[in-house]
Amino acid sequence: MLDLETLKKELNPQQYRAVTTTDGAILIIAGAGSGKTRVITFRIAHMLDKGIPQSQILALTFTNKAAKEMSDRIKGLTQKKLQNLTVSTFHAFGVKVLRADIEQLGYRENFSIYDETDRVALIKECGRELKFSPEAMDIYTIGNLISNIKTGRKNWDTMNDMYRPLYESYQEGLKLYNAVDFDDLIVLPIKLFKEHPEVLAKYRDRYKYIMVDEFQDTSHQQYEFMHLLADQNVAVVGDDDQSIYSWRGADYQNIVNFEHDFKVTEIRLEQNYRSTGTILEAANGVISHNTNRKDKKLWSGNGAGKPIEIFMPENETDEADFIAESILGIALEEKRKYDDFGVLMRANTQSRFIEEAFLQNNIPYTMSGGTSFFERKEIKDVISYLRFISNHDDDINLLRIINTPRRGIGRAAIQLLNDEAELQGCTMWNAIISLINRQDSPANDALKDDLQEFVNLIENQRQKLLSGRGLANKVRQMVEDINYKDHLISEYSKSEKAVRFKLLNIESLLNSMDIWENDPDNSNPSLFNYLNRITLLSRDNGDDENDKGKVNLMTIHASKGLEFPVVFIAGAEEGLIPHARSVEENGGNVEEERRLFYVAITRARDKLIISACRKRRRGQMVAEAEPSRFLDEIPSNLVEYHEPKQITEEETGQMFSDFLSQLKAKG
Repeated sequence: MLDLETLKKELNPQQYRAVTTTDGAILIIAGAGSGKTRVITFRIAHMLDKGIPQSQILALTFTNKAAKEMSDRIKGLTQKKLQNLTVSTFHAFGVKVLRADIEQLGYRENFSIYDETDRVALIKECGRELKFSPEAMDIYTIGNLISNIKTGRKNWDTMNDMYRPLYESYQEGLKLYNAVDFDDLIVLPIKLFKEHPEVLAKYRDRYKYIMVDEFQDTSHQQYEFMHLLADQNVAVVGDDDQSIYSWRGADYQNIVNFEHDFKVTEIRLEQNYRSTGTILEAANGVISHNTNRKDKKLWSGNGAGKPIEIFMPENETDEADFIAESILGIALEEKRKYDDFGVLMRANTQSRFIEEAFLQNNIPYTMSGGTSFFERKEIKDVISYLRFISNHDDDINLLRIINTPRRGIGRAAIQLLNDEAELQGCTMWNAIISLINRQDSPANDALKDDLQEFVNLIENQRQKLLSGRGLANKVRQMVEDINYKDHLISEYSKSEKAVRFKLLNIESLLNSMDIWENDPDNSNPSLFNYLNRITLLSRDNGDDENDKGKVNLMTIHASKGLEFPVVFIAGAEEGLIPHARSVEENGGNVEEERRLFYVAITRARDKLIISACRKRRRGQMVAEAEPSRFLDEIPSNLVEYHEPKQITEEETGQMFSDFLSQLKAKG
């Protein structure tokens, strides 16, 4: 039981107030490292102890990892299974709403969710059907425009109006394929709630207590979603100083909106449990230059700690060598593990030099971000064939492969298949068989031939793949049989390099399949078992145990929510942070870039080292670089300029041997 006396011992006075104030609208301003997750989990545990039914509580956050951590900690505090407690991301909750009621919006129940790869394929298909020129098909720009229009961040105007037919075709395509995209997971539940008040009433009646984590990261749509759901008891937790996602629709002004729309009690958490006093003073010094913010000052009981070190190398190569040598030196001197280090960059493009220096110095590292191997289009295509071959009832994967590579089964044919499946009350595969065979079939002879060819291909592959051993070789042959290489050449006609890269990825998949089926411990290397294994792998959140004992290299955006004993901020230069593009797009306003720098500083627990090059390569040119204006905002008494500790080759070799020994001990 978490009685009030226990809470008073476990929490500071502000945390205690945030945890025990359960009724009404509460705004909890939680500074970096102030125990935000602790407050949320204790608050929910306290509500359960008070007798509030778990089914009445809805906690919303932004990442699956945060939702899982929150859920696990609440279960740990209460020692209960809590099967009726809803702790979810906004998007996962949107899926839950749509799974229950999407038919009210004219979709079929078993809709699929398009990821970025599927979305790009549909945009390209729509562009081709509308005869857009290759020059007009900047997929990244069009994808952003579609998202911005859909979520209300932009309107149609003379600059973008030419893409309106493509947007409409894209929306029709989603409906035709019974699919939704990522934006729809928020947009469609709002539409559902507004058009069907009885559906909204059902959710408002159930969820009497709502909590939102990372409130400064909510978009206008997410705020509207929450506002529709919330009655009176709603608590939001956030920090306007850590709002760094405006480029994906986040708006910390939602804090102002919240105060306008609800009668709010504000509670501030300013005691930081993470960093030294020096690091917090530096962070406060920088962020105080922002004018549009809630005034707060983080403080620490952890002591002053070491000065912030600034190094000004000649160029990117020297900077990378400095970071690598410093990590080796600090690890040796302070007996630190490699995963105690975080190296943060403003832009992904900075990583190449640092990665090369790490490889050269035998420093193991993990790079956050990038597309998962199993999410790459060419891998998804091959896996989709295998999934459908093993299960003919899988409509989602059938729709993915039926015209990949293109075989004359376009949008009109898909519509016929949809109609037939609905008419006969059957799967899409059975609808294909029906269209081929029934006498009054609406399909013309050419389409019947194309469909029959597809059926023959699938059945032939099924016979081969479901019998005997040698799965990798059979899949290799399947890739040839479907002419996938020719498909890639036609899709990426302007880039031989892209085709080669994608073929290498497929070969990598086949090699891993070969290793798996020839593992002596694998007693049943069947296609079904392989697909089950792939499902588990591709659902993994990337928390690879092998990443323990590796330096963490990542962008500042990716570092939010994390902390490391030792942090390096690389490239603290004008044009990088603040980023030139951001400064230009925001009319010279650097407040969000300053918040980003503040987030970077507050990732550090014990030691912070910042580097700013004197020169940096820009395209083919080497240009003079200017230190970031944010460095001048760090109080000068907190800073010392630094040279890296030189260590011998023998010491480097010994550290790498120690790392290999750690890995062997784990394995």
